[in-house]
Amino acid sequence: QVQLIESGGGSVQSGGSLRLSCAATGFSFRDYAMGWFRQAPGKQRELVAAVGAARGERKYYLDSVKGRFTVSRDNANKAAYLQMSDLKFEDTANYYCAKGRTMVPIGPYDNYGQGTQVTVSS
Repeated sequence: QVQLIESGGGSVQSGGSLRLSCAATGFSFRDYAMGWFRQAPGKQRELVAAVGAARGERKYYLDSVKGRFTVSRDNANKAAYLQMSDLKFEDTANYYCAKGRTMVPIGPYDNYGQGTQVTVSS
């Protein structure tokens, strides 16, 4: 059974940083892409960043977070990370870790964690 547990969310001031972690169990972690989604109230869920399977050389970033967010993975520890810097008010959302159905960052995702809230005050 796939299980994804996020941690690291919180409240920060604009310009601050947070590091989100995702602990994964129940599947062969290194064989699948991992993604970070976010959803703000009244808005659709969007893919923020994703890392491909294996060594994670292929990555995807939403345009609005490029240069500020960094996605990574640790296959030995079955964990994915999202380092967020220079946070902006518009980054406020619930952030979800997700397991891809394939090896590539841009593809379908089939399992999501429960999410961790990130709140940025201006």
